[in-house]
Amino acid sequence: MSAAGGQPPISARSTPGAVAFAIDLDDLAARLALANPEDTCKGMFFNGLFRAVVRQGGTPASDTLRHVGRGQKFVDFFNYPIADFLPMAWHAAAVAGGGSDSTALERGIRSLGRQATDDFLSTAVGKTLLMLAGSDPRRLMASLASGYKTAVSYGVRALEWKGRMVSEASAGGPHGNSQTRCLFTMRRDFMPHPYHEGVLLQVLTTVGARGVQVKGTRVGLLDTDYEVSWEAKP
Repeated sequence: MSAAGGQPPISARSTPGAVAFAIDLDDLAARLALANPEDTCKGMFFNGLFRAVVRQGGTPASDTLRHVGRGQKFVDFFNYPIADFLPMAWHAAAVAGGGSDSTALERGIRSLGRQATDDFLSTAVGKTLLMLAGSDPRRLMASLASGYKTAVSYGVRALEWKGRMVSEASAGGPHGNSQTRCLFTMRRDFMPHPYHEGVLLQVLTTVGARGVQVKGTRVGLLDTDYEVSWEAKP
């Protein structure tokens, strides 16, 4: 699907090894077809969708989203099927992104990822994650896969550091080593890559990382590689 002006949405950019796609209802249906009852996420993420649409459309938008969710109410730390979350997320993304075309949905889904990060980091688990990371983006990335396990029941995530280790002491900083580039892989994750681009951008910014860059490359329907980098501290 092409965006306005005949240009493809960012999601469909040509990258070696990437799978071209558009975020649309067909993509949603394909993801739903692979979801099992055991694939769940926390209620806090459902509730975050309501906060996102209220910011854009007020109470009427919230009421419509409630209808999409069949009137169900969600408890933050209870588990609910991802198959219930996905249609609500697509609707909320259209509201947050200002439209239902692929470009607007991508923009909206990325913003929902940032919302989900704020929701998670406000919990006891999220606060512990931040406390352990301090202001060290590398330490945060190293613990991120375990953080995901507390929030969703599905998927496998792994971290691979890129580039050489750089001594901060050689630049006049404290003793120790620092790397500022990594590959964060996600396999069998039901959310489109702009969602997790938003997650990674938000969580790294929260610990004070500067110049954060995140690029997700979809390599399968539910599989994405994320190239993540940030500026080294002076």
